[in-house]
Amino acid sequence: SHAASADFDQYARGLEIRIGQEHSTAGAFLVGRDAQTAARLRHGDVIVERLTPEGGKVLPGALLHDWRGTAFIPGGTVSEFETMLRNFPAYPSEFSPQVLEAKLIAGGGDQLQMEMRVRQRHVLEVTLDGTYEVRFGRLDAEHGWSTSQSTRIEEIGADGQPVSMDAEDGFLWRLDTWWSYEQRDGGLYVQMETVSLTRSVPAGSGWLVGPLVEKLPRDSLELTLRAACAAVQEA
Repeated sequence: SHAASADFDQYARGLEIRIGQEHSTAGAFLVGRDAQTAARLRHGDVIVERLTPEGGKVLPGALLHDWRGTAFIPGGTVSEFETMLRNFPAYPSEFSPQVLEAKLIAGGGDQLQMEMRVRQRHVLEVTLDGTYEVRFGRLDAEHGWSTSQSTRIEEIGADGQPVSMDAEDGFLWRLDTWWSYEQRDGGLYVQMETVSLTRSVPAGSGWLVGPLVEKLPRDSLELTLRAACAAVQEA
């Protein structure tokens, strides 16, 4: 709905301000920088946090989910991670089986536009085509960031044709991602925050759609974060 979309924009703007402030100083670049957390990450833990209420923040006819995940890549560097994020054609192999296709369609330097087709599965299977505005930035040689904001998301039906987003089965409407990465302690700390806008669970079909709406944002974030770390380690 338009109301939900406007609420999403307002929420995302607030995040942009908060993360922009974090990115302005080395000491606050990543959230949760205490020694205990850093030790857990270096030990191989992936820490995933829910930043919206359980089940999502309720908007008119929609749910907003905000999740953050943090990991550590031994020996990883800012430049290696950035190279991996910029290499869109490699996404289908690196982010398999989620990403089916990815390509650069416009832009250059630190402002790019890319298209990506993803498949999500949780009881139901959903295939989505999206266009994303992607930006990169650095605070210094040890601190980098990237943001990806959806400008178009279409669900693809079994016939390969887009499903009308007004239809009952339109599932995901918006998806914004913020990456922050910091090189220290002999490797790279990587933080990913995603904010998604999904339709709310229709009455009576909760058993079918519920797991998709509930688990997808978390699982998708964790899969993507782990795959990104693996891609850099294998490079």
